[in-house]
Amino acid sequence: MPSKISSDHFTSALKNPDILYWIGSVGFFTLGSRALAVVIGFQIYKITHSALCLGWLGLVEAIPALSLVLIGGYVADHFNRRKILLITRASSCICALALAALSSQSYAHTLLGLYSVIFAAGIARGFADPANTAFEAQVVPKSMTVNASSWIGSVWVGASIIGPAIIGFVFASFGAYGSYLLITGFFILSWFSTLAIGPKPQVMPQQKEPFLKSVSMGWGFVMGHQPLWGAMALDLIAVLFGGVIALLPIYASDILRVGPQGLGLLNAATSVGALGSMLYATKHPPIARAGRNLLLTVAGFGLSILVFGFSKNFLLSLAALALSGVFDGISMVIRRSMVRLLSPDDMRGRISAVSWVFICSSNELGAFESGMVAAWLGTIPCVAVGGVVTLAVVGLTACIAPQLRKLRFDPQTMERIYLP
Repeated sequence: MPSKISSDHFTSALKNPDILYWIGSVGFFTLGSRALAVVIGFQIYKITHSALCLGWLGLVEAIPALSLVLIGGYVADHFNRRKILLITRASSCICALALAALSSQSYAHTLLGLYSVIFAAGIARGFADPANTAFEAQVVPKSMTVNASSWIGSVWVGASIIGPAIIGFVFASFGAYGSYLLITGFFILSWFSTLAIGPKPQVMPQQKEPFLKSVSMGWGFVMGHQPLWGAMALDLIAVLFGGVIALLPIYASDILRVGPQGLGLLNAATSVGALGSMLYATKHPPIARAGRNLLLTVAGFGLSILVFGFSKNFLLSLAALALSGVFDGISMVIRRSMVRLLSPDDMRGRISAVSWVFICSSNELGAFESGMVAAWLGTIPCVAVGGVVTLAVVGLTACIAPQLRKLRFDPQTMERIYLP
């Protein structure tokens, strides 16, 4: 069970002005990016009516993001992370404006253009993701790691609720063009929030190793620490096979028949559950028995996806997605804290890059996998198989990664507890 901390610590992270600016940066960017995912998915499905095209959408973003994220990790450790984020946030603004411009044209001529802009957004993401994780460690003092992670995660999830929920109604009223303009506004607010954070001291590598050796050090560190690679691999497989976000346009249009408004609510349901669990974690951090809690939450996620896969009732589907979000929210707090607490300062960018390789693979390649399998087996069997695979992987991980299973931290000192 999550361990308790004193109520004095409940809002401690919120008393730090830079953490508040960082929360604003994360929140506004998440509003934009999650809303964009809903709009681009529904728009492409409206054009093509193809599950395979939804799968290609994930792959188009994954190719540049995965190809560049290790380079991005190297850059994040050797250059100013704040400046990297300002540049990539500005790139997101430009991409959103480009999508708006394309959406003002005839649908018949925009599909290739939409994919091209998402590819460009993937390039920016390859540099933004490692810098984002590493810069957060500069903004947040170590003593506030779990509390701040819970608040940041809660805002991220809250924005993930609001963004998809409102954008479905905006899309229904103003179309893709108006939706992308609103998304651009969110990205601009995120850029200014990042700018408001003052420059932070950054520990640079003492020696300038050759590029390939420097990148390999990040992989070597992760693979040499069973709790890190075990947690990353567990999340990779769970989301790769158990994720259903890419298929929600099909559920909204053809299975549940709830239209774009219902699609926004389906996207938001997962985040509603995650928000509740993350707010709970601000006062009761699940870090004391981190490994056991991580395995249990991923198993719960798999069971929730099984229920959603077979449901043809809109309310039951919303409930199943919300429950999957509860489990995913706890898992996110644990994994976010683990990467922070187990990483040395001068390697955070490279270790974060390795983490983002797993995350990008699970999210974007998972979307491609979902589209391919759904086109082959059908949508409902695809989701059911994913839930079963997730449960099987939890059992396998518990057996082959005992250090992860036994991983514990002291909630007060944030130091790892070693058990015999």
